[in-house]
Amino acid sequence: MTATMRAIVQRAYGGPEVLQLAEVSRPEPIVTEVLVRVHAAGVNPIDAKTRAGGGFAPQVGEPPFIPGWDLSGVVEEIGYGVTRFQPGEEVYGMPNFPRRAGTYAEFVAVRSRQVARKPASLSHVEAAALPLAGLTAWQSLVDTAQVGPGTRVLIHAAAGGVGHLAVQIAKARGAYVIGTAGSAKHDFLRSLGADEVIDYTAVAFEDVVEPVDVVLDLVGGETRRRSLEVLAEGGLLIPLPRGLDVSQEAAERGLRVAPVIVEPDYRGLEHLAELAGSGRLKVCVSRELPLAQAAEAHRYIDGGGATGKNVLTVIALS
Repeated sequence: MTATMRAIVQRAYGGPEVLQLAEVSRPEPIVTEVLVRVHAAGVNPIDAKTRAGGGFAPQVGEPPFIPGWDLSGVVEEIGYGVTRFQPGEEVYGMPNFPRRAGTYAEFVAVRSRQVARKPASLSHVEAAALPLAGLTAWQSLVDTAQVGPGTRVLIHAAAGGVGHLAVQIAKARGAYVIGTAGSAKHDFLRSLGADEVIDYTAVAFEDVVEPVDVVLDLVGGETRRRSLEVLAEGGLLIPLPRGLDVSQEAAERGLRVAPVIVEPDYRGLEHLAELAGSGRLKVCVSRELPLAQAAEAHRYIDGGGATGKNVLTVIALS
């Protein structure tokens, strides 16, 4: 196998044009790591924010570096001490977040306990779209909010990358799900199981939503403050992304605020794989582009309003 690989390299913070295809050294797995031959890499809004110098740029550090956190592929080699996988097995995951992972590449060396077996029911493209967004939704709704039968959940930006997965996860747990989105996306949300859909451009959601137990805020800004109006006593607001802090105001109202930052979690990935395998979780991929067009994928995300996820397909060198 060649000692080099193709990857997207970012040599400066800035616009999508800083993402350039280059030939770089192929990584070697150390102890506890597996070398994954990447078939597809998910593209997330946090990728674009970090590329521009925001997001998790302080954790990623100064360029040059290979961006990306989501991947799906096949184990090529295993390092000493790895017992969970063997070469040839299909895996997916979100390694090392929020530090560098470098998944916009043909090969990635990752810790074996930060990936899981790819759901057999999903293609590599679909699986690559799932880890970061899916784990964000899972860790928010299941680990933090502990939603269950009868829980009333309001999800803002419900048709987006995290939102459309959150709708399905909440429904699989037996929750009553309300989602906000533009009217053009209402049929999509209903097809995922949403019990109510609200056109945030036509009405103020706080005027029409009955009290809920949990709000998953994927918008921020004043939407976050307005969300306090619809929470029942003791209700929980999970704010994503970071921004306006309403914790003091919430406490004065007898409400709770629990910010969540997603973490690598192979157990969570296994739960997501189980949901996908049972048909209760579908991944919407809105755009599929080759690795060399990473900049175009970022331009699309920068434009806002995307439904589902964007994915880069990667064809490894022979």
